[in-house]
Amino acid sequence: MFASTLGPVSDWQVEWKYDGIRGQVVRRQGQTWIWSRGEELVTERFPEIVALSQALPDGTVLDGEIMVWKDDRPAAFSLLQQRIGRKTLTKKVLADAPVSFMAYDILEQDGKDIRDLPQGDRRARLEALLAPTGFQISPVENDRSWLEFARRREQSRERGVEGFMLKRLDAAYGTGRTKADGLWWKWKIDPMTIDCVLIYAQAGHGRRASLYTDYTFAVWNRPPRDKQEADAVLDAIARKEPPPSRAEGESEDPLKLVPFAKAYSGLSDEEFRQVDAIIRRNTIEKFGPVRSVKPTLVFELGFEGINRSGRHRSGIAVRFPRMLRIRQDKPLHEADTLAHLEVLLKL
Repeated sequence: MFASTLGPVSDWQVEWKYDGIRGQVVRRQGQTWIWSRGEELVTERFPEIVALSQALPDGTVLDGEIMVWKDDRPAAFSLLQQRIGRKTLTKKVLADAPVSFMAYDILEQDGKDIRDLPQGDRRARLEALLAPTGFQISPVENDRSWLEFARRREQSRERGVEGFMLKRLDAAYGTGRTKADGLWWKWKIDPMTIDCVLIYAQAGHGRRASLYTDYTFAVWNRPPRDKQEADAVLDAIARKEPPPSRAEGESEDPLKLVPFAKAYSGLSDEEFRQVDAIIRRNTIEKFGPVRSVKPTLVFELGFEGINRSGRHRSGIAVRFPRMLRIRQDKPLHEADTLAHLEVLLKL
C-alpha cells in the first residue's frame, strides 16, 4: 500500500518521530530565541538549549523537538510536562529533567531563508552546520523497502518514540498540514487501547455545545468476581451511596470504578447524539456543567502514551486519548482494570 501511495523508499527521508514539543531555535545578533509550535516564546524555560546555541552562527534558524533526554534515550513526555510546570528551575529540576533539542531541519542559514531548497539539500546543510556543536540531529533511518521499515517501526515503543516521520527528499519546507501536500507523513504506531466505563459527562463546545460530548472514563480497581458484584457497585452509584465495603474475612479491596482519562473526540455526530440521550436519561447528579452518570456504556479508548502520575486518582495519565468505538457488545463487568493499565505501562 505504501509503495503505491508514496513510491520508492529512495524518494523519502525516514526519521523516528519523537514525543516532545516542536520548537524553533533562532540565533541572531548574538542572541537566542526559542519559540514553541504555538508561537510562544519559551527561551527562559530551556537554558540548556540556549547554552548549546552559542556555537551557532548568527542568522541560523533550526526546527526540531524539545524533549527530556536521559540515559541516552528520550524520556516520557510527562517528565517534560513537569519541567514546564515549574516556576523556578532549580539545580535539582535541571538534573532530574535534562532537556535536549533534537534538530531535524534548518530554515535559515547565514541570514537567508532556505525553506525553498529540497529536503535533501537542507539535511546536508544541517549536518554540516551542527557537526562541531553539541546539538543532536535526528538520525535518518535506512532500509530497502517499506515492508522492512514496517518491521522496524514495531520497535517504536521500546525506543520511546511514536513511529516514523516520512519526508520527501525533493520537497521544500512545508507549513501547516504538510501531509495534504504529500511532503511529510506521520507513520505513527497503533494506539494503545483499553475498554472503560463512562462515568461523567460535560457539554461540548461550538456546534456541539448543546450535546454532552466531553466524557470521563473509569476502569475497575480489580476484576469483578462476577456480574452480581459489579451490579451491586453500579446500583450503589445510582443511589449516590458509597460502594459496598469489604465484608469480614475478605482479603480483596472493595470493588469500585476509578477514573483515569477524559476524551471528547472519535465519535460521529450521530453517535454523540445517541450517547447524549443516554446521558440525559441516566444522570445522577449535576455539578455545574458536569453530570455524573449511572454507568451504562463501555467504550474502547485509544491513546498514544501512558505514564505514572501523582496528580491523578488512578496514579496513571494517558496521552492524546480518543474514543475508538462504543462497545455495545461488552457488559460493564467485563471492562478493563487498573492491572490492564499497569501492563501497558511496561510496554
